[in-house]
Amino acid sequence: MSADRPAADARAQLAELAATASGNGGMASWTGLPPAVGVRPAAVLILFGVLDSVPADHDGSVVSRDLDVLLLERAATLRSHAGQIAFPGGRVDAGDADPVAAALREAVEETGLDPSGVEVLGSLGEVSLAFSQHEVTPVLAWWQRPSPVHVVDVAESSDVFRAPVADLLDPANRGVTVLRRGREVFRGPAFVIGRHLVWGFTAMLLNALFDQLGWTVPWDRDREVPLAVPGADAGDHGR
Repeated sequence: MSADRPAADARAQLAELAATASGNGGMASWTGLPPAVGVRPAAVLILFGVLDSVPADHDGSVVSRDLDVLLLERAATLRSHAGQIAFPGGRVDAGDADPVAAALREAVEETGLDPSGVEVLGSLGEVSLAFSQHEVTPVLAWWQRPSPVHVVDVAESSDVFRAPVADLLDPANRGVTVLRRGREVFRGPAFVIGRHLVWGFTAMLLNALFDQLGWTVPWDRDREVPLAVPGADAGDHGR
């Protein structure tokens, strides 16, 4: 897909990926995360679209400069994953019909978006996260009619923002984070977007998506990005 084509051209690629996810192992296979037992269901909304009129800084050759994905920054006061970047989402409640309903509900509660403008393309399978005991369903969606978004609850989030996909794909904005816990070393993909560092589970999902879509631009997988997050968890796994 050439960068001079509209962002909407990405929708067909995303829809095709969602349609074939169940047949090729989905996100669990793409990330390589093993299954776990005793996990609680959760869901996240991975929402692509043209979120505003500001194009990406990077003039890439893979996606349109106006293609964005919705992210949020978790409040620094939270007990887990404080200050980390995430997709809207959370645990599946008893009143939710399914993980899709949970992802949309959480997105409304966290960002104030109008769900009637969101086209759900499909689920990408379940990803078991033993570290936080969650089984997360990533729900892939397209924003047909974007609506204003903002921080709804400051106790939960400190920022809601659009991340230009072309900037995320820019090799200059990519690297890996390294966490050392005793003899164990955890390495994972990372994206630098403005003042934000996307790492952990959220970065793993983005990295896997970009690879599956054929959007990934070669980047330096040995480049370490400093990780200075107070109380950072080794996995950033779960909600």
